Amino acid sequence: MPQTTSTPRGDLSTALKPLHPSARTVWMIKMMLFGSILILLALVYDVTSIFRDERLLPLGLATGVAIVITVLFGVVFPRLWYRFWRYALRDEVLFLERGVFNRVRTVVPLRRIQHLDVSQDIIEREFDLGKLIVHTAGTRSSDVVLPGLDFEEAERLRDELKNFILEDTI
Repeated sequence: MPQTTSTPRGDLSTALKPLHPSARTVWMIKMMLFGSILILLALVYDVTSIFRDERLLPLGLATGVAIVITVLFGVVFPRLWYRFWRYALRDEVLFLERGVFNRVRTVVPLRRIQHLDVSQDIIEREFDLGKLIVHTAGTRSSDVVLPGLDFEEAERLRDELKNFILEDTI
């Protein structure tokens, strides 16, 4: 039997765990890399349109917008994403809560889990983070991803969920 704590009905959102603090840094790095590409493309547009009389945008506008978007998504949003991401493993459900503007609360019945993955990309590997991917029965949007976990925690959760699945089928 998985080691989980039971909560009163309707009280799933109490005692939710935050993600690992390095998740913020990983998200910032990924957003800054994407923003760097956006800034580079805007600079290419500005440089190639310096001598054109008919420009689609005034010089520097595209680059300025790209810089603002990069700072917004590279610095501000990762902090907000981290602030509102929480999870908990209960007796028979995995509970996730996230969302800056739209709050999403997901309850994954453990009996619906088909299989589990733990993955790391190259940036997450540097911070020893991983993500737990829970594949549930269903067709569309049937995968639930829990990002920003300490890699050992991701593997521990996977094993705990696996044990529940194996015991439930007996």
